[in-house]
Amino acid sequence: MSTPNPNILVYSPKQAKAYAQFIQDYGFTSVKYAESLEEAERYLPDTEIILGWKFPTKLLSQSISSSVRWFQSTGAGVDDLISDQSIPENIILTRIVDQFGAFISEYVFTYLLYIVKDVPRMRQSQIEHRWDSFISESLAGKTLGVAGIGSIGEEIVRKARAFNMNVYGLSFSEKNAQIVDCHFTSDKWREFVKELDYLVLTLPLTVDTYQVLNREMLLAMKQDSCLVNVGRGALIDETDLISVMQSGHLRAAVLDVFESEPLAKNHPFYSMPNVYVTSHLSGPSTVEGVSQFFIDNLNRYVNNQRLQGIVDRNRGY
Repeated sequence: MSTPNPNILVYSPKQAKAYAQFIQDYGFTSVKYAESLEEAERYLPDTEIILGWKFPTKLLSQSISSSVRWFQSTGAGVDDLISDQSIPENIILTRIVDQFGAFISEYVFTYLLYIVKDVPRMRQSQIEHRWDSFISESLAGKTLGVAGIGSIGEEIVRKARAFNMNVYGLSFSEKNAQIVDCHFTSDKWREFVKELDYLVLTLPLTVDTYQVLNREMLLAMKQDSCLVNVGRGALIDETDLISVMQSGHLRAAVLDVFESEPLAKNHPFYSMPNVYVTSHLSGPSTVEGVSQFFIDNLNRYVNNQRLQGIVDRNRGY
C-alpha cells in the first residue's frame, strides 16, 4: 500500500534541485535531492520513490535501498537500468513516454529537408554572391522507413504524411502497424530497408537491437539513401557505418546518438562530409515536462493506479 506523501529522492547530476522544487510545488513535501554518489547514499534510507537520471544503479541492490518501491527515469531510454540485473525485481521501473515526439520529429525533418533541398548549395551561392538557380528534389513520393513506431515513430509518420511520402514501418509487434503503408516485423530487416530513401531509427536498445544495423544491412540499403539515428547509438555498428560510407554507399547519415557519449573529439564522424553529428539533443528532457509526467504518475501511485511507462524487463523497454 502506497503512502499519500511518500519519501522521494531526486537524483540528477545537474538538475536535481529544479526537479525537487517542481515536485514540492505540487504538494509532495517529503522530497530530497542528490547530485553525487555520496549524497545518494546519504538520502536513500527510507526512500520509497526515486526520480533519476544516470543514477548509480549499484546502490539499488544494497540494504540502504530496501525501502525503494519505484524508480522513474527522467528519459525514454532505460538500457542502463535494464543492463543492471542486480536491481531487485520488486522495484517498479518506469520511463518517460509520449513526450518526445514533437521535438524528435522536427529534428528529423530539419535534416531531411536540409539534405533534399540542398541548403548548403544555396547558402554557398549566397556567400559567393553567385546567382545559382536550380531545381531541388522533393520529399513527396519518397519512401521513409521508421524502425520503431511507438509514440516517437508515430509522430514522425504523421509529419511524413504532410509531405506526401510513402511510409514503411518496422516494429516488434503489430501495434500501430495500421499507421504505415507497409509494416515489417523484426525478422524482415533486409526486406524493410532495401526500398527506402530514408531510414529513421527510433528503437530502444535491447539484446535484439544491439548493432542491428551492421554492414550487411547498410549495404542492403539503396546507395543514395539516408540514415537518421535518434534512438540509441549502439543500434548501429559504427565501424561498419564508417567503412560503408567511405566506400561511397549511402548519401548521408544524421546521427544524434552514439555508442559512447560524448563522442570523442578525434572520432572520424566529425570530419566526414556526408555525416551530420549532433550532441544527443533531438529529444530534450525538460524539467517542466519530466516533472509533470512524474507528478501525474505520482498521483497514480498514491491512488494505487497503474503507472504510465512501466518497463518490461524481459522486453528491454
